[in-house]
Amino acid sequence: MKRHGIINSSIAKVLVDLGHTDYIVIGDAGLPVPAGVLKIDVALTPGTPSFQDVVRAVHDDMVIEKVIAANEIIEKNPEQHLFMKQEFGESIDYISHEEFKVLTRKAKAVIRTGETTPYSNCILQSGVFF
Repeated sequence: MKRHGIINSSIAKVLVDLGHTDYIVIGDAGLPVPAGVLKIDVALTPGTPSFQDVVRAVHDDMVIEKVIAANEIIEKNPEQHLFMKQEFGESIDYISHEEFKVLTRKAKAVIRTGETTPYSNCILQSGVFF
């Protein structure tokens, strides 16, 4: 049994299998998951677990080179945008929500949270620890 980090076996496996520049997505409860992309559903009830809780847990256990978010988050969800900036600093690239959804097709997995606030989604691009 793992001593530290993520204990969800599906998420842990995806993280271990990531290569440099691979994507995983952390999404709100309404983000569509493209056909053929693994969906890891951790949603229990509306709001649980939160987008922020899942992002923090994954960030603690993953080498992240870049973050991609929909530019709509800036105006439509300033609270989540502030969280993202605090969590990732200036390493966030912004694209339209429509472009974001297209890019999710390249993800190794989409982690679905219970978050119910708009545009609470991000793509995490894997880095390397060396």
